Amino acid sequence: MIRMDEGRKALGRMGLAAAGLFLVLPQGARAIVPQDSTFFSTVHIESSDSLSSVSDGDLWPSCWSDDGYLYAANGDGRGFTLVEPRPNPVYDIAVSRIQGLPGSLTGTTLTTRISQTWKAGEYNRKPTGMVCVDGALYMAVQDLSWDFNDAPNATIAKSTDHGATWTWNTSAPMFGNYVFTTIMFLDYGKNNAWNTFDSYVYAYGLDNNWRDSFDNSVPDPTKLFLARVPKTSLQNRSTWQFYTGDLNGNATWSSDINLRKPVLQDDRRLYVSTRAPSGQPRDLSVISQGSVVYNKALNRYLYTSWTEYTFEFYESPTPWGPWKKFLSKDYGGYPWSDTKNGGYSTTIPSKFISTDGKTMYVQSNTFMGGLENYNFSLRKLVVEPRVTTTPSNVKSDTANLAAPANGTRAIEKVAHFGNLAWLNNGYLNDNEDSWDQENKALDWWGYTWPRNYHLNKLSYTTGGMFTDGGWFSGNLWVQVRQNGQWVNVTNLRSSPSYPLTSAAGANKTYSFVFNDTWGDGIRILGTPGGSAYFTSIGELAVHYASTVPPALLQDSGFESQTSGTVSFPWYVQGTDAKGIDRALGYSHGGANNGWIRTSSTNWNALKQDVQVTPNTNYVLTAWIRSSANVVGGYFGVCTVPGTIISELNFGFLPEYTAKTVSFNSGSNTTVSVFAGFWAPGADSLIQVDDFTLTKL
Repeated sequence: MIRMDEGRKALGRMGLAAAGLFLVLPQGARAIVPQDSTFFSTVHIESSDSLSSVSDGDLWPSCWSDDGYLYAANGDGRGFTLVEPRPNPVYDIAVSRIQGLPGSLTGTTLTTRISQTWKAGEYNRKPTGMVCVDGALYMAVQDLSWDFNDAPNATIAKSTDHGATWTWNTSAPMFGNYVFTTIMFLDYGKNNAWNTFDSYVYAYGLDNNWRDSFDNSVPDPTKLFLARVPKTSLQNRSTWQFYTGDLNGNATWSSDINLRKPVLQDDRRLYVSTRAPSGQPRDLSVISQGSVVYNKALNRYLYTSWTEYTFEFYESPTPWGPWKKFLSKDYGGYPWSDTKNGGYSTTIPSKFISTDGKTMYVQSNTFMGGLENYNFSLRKLVVEPRVTTTPSNVKSDTANLAAPANGTRAIEKVAHFGNLAWLNNGYLNDNEDSWDQENKALDWWGYTWPRNYHLNKLSYTTGGMFTDGGWFSGNLWVQVRQNGQWVNVTNLRSSPSYPLTSAAGANKTYSFVFNDTWGDGIRILGTPGGSAYFTSIGELAVHYASTVPPALLQDSGFESQTSGTVSFPWYVQGTDAKGIDRALGYSHGGANNGWIRTSSTNWNALKQDVQVTPNTNYVLTAWIRSSANVVGGYFGVCTVPGTIISELNFGFLPEYTAKTVSFNSGSNTTVSVFAGFWAPGADSLIQVDDFTLTKL
């Protein structure tokens, strides 16, 4: 038999699920997902390709050669030498020499006689990677099925005359049986000169396919593998070594490809729940053919991957990790437009990286979603590495920290039209929204900055309201980013109170204020509303205001509690165990939360008495989670000593969930807010946090 205080300690170590109080595990509990990167403070990529060239084709892996030119190989097109209009001639592979800078690129197609297909049937040659070493060009070429759903073989071709002619082993592929058959060389700059560490060429590989597959019989790539080979023997398969270390960058190597281990694994699935028509992409894996480039100025390795609807970018301090996510750019489901589109085979040519490393150009292509962007085309990627800063801004009711001059970068779940500049352009009547084809559980709008600011107010102006969405429907909150992590603000309240329905109205401003805090990012997030699950926005302003209305509730997030025992302004009702989780990691916001745990059949609650204005409307919200056997949970407000004014019933809440009740104070000048439950006669628990009370 465990005493209740010992049980609380055990729960602090194990968590709710481990303590047996949750009967189900969160979805994907065993999935491996890389951590979010803290290396960059801001990341901004253009919403569409903006710098195209007169060319024809896709994929375009590239390398920066010793002669100063960029060499790139395209699939399914005519390259840069467009002799005749489509449909003839169209080649399944071609290599071109490219000169100039982004926005003024020209090129010459050199040859289409590169490698061969190895598997009989409906397969094409496809380029997947290029590298220049000691003046020689190397290209990885795979067999790719006509339906794009499997890649059984790959080989390495070599050119010693800058792309004019190529040689390869014509008797057999270097890689087969769907193992390591999508090969991407690590781009170490001009002629591989940025590799001053060793004499190897590094190559990343995928098994089975080059992208998320629509054929369930073909495994989707979720793992990125790594090999190294002496730069003098790239075409000698026996000299290749494969990474056998772990995901934390502890490197070991073996010549046995069967012992390979991933340097990066990401088991996420995107767009699992969609409204897309049958046959359109869904359930997307995130590891695909892109590129890995070394950004010398930042001393960082960048892997650029993609899905049908998103870009998925990762960074690492070494070629073998640990890899972390630094960008997930969601372009939404089809249709796309000229102003907002993703693409596939995302590559970053090292030649176009700025001297300070902060500006890069991403090449990608698409002919999907009603948009054909089928040439060597670039979009700008701008990053700002995180540096430690101390907030120094003073309180002001007029200084909008979201001003573009502050280096502000808008962030979002997805922008329907790609017009993120509308969030802070000063016009309240704009409308951007997050419509896509996903039944999203979470939506957000916000900003990041290259430095920390003091913060206490976020003003959210809605965009349009539509029959199928445009509003937040629940779990609405504000978070700030501190040291790379998103944390909930405390003592949040809004004016006017946000209604969580379409009654939020079009182009109406809601001011959310909270306890003074700091961060280099801020966002408003919650459950999107309507049958299409989206929100809208007209403007988002951020302040460190000098005039913030006082909170009606005191210690709304239990942050002022100095021990594990409930103390003023909170008090308890009922005789069973209650207390404060202090810095145990179980809070919704801040460090602390309240809890009740019992095996009885009694009523127990946490309460606070609050002064109110008579005959006034209020909204009360709290975040609650509970064990699986709770059915008699109640949250609401009552008179002092205890006549119910308004309450709602709750049961099993596996994650913190916002619960809201509205009430009129009537003739009362004081009311009591409460959260509690009638215990079911077995070990049961609720945890509560972040109460808010707002006058309408």
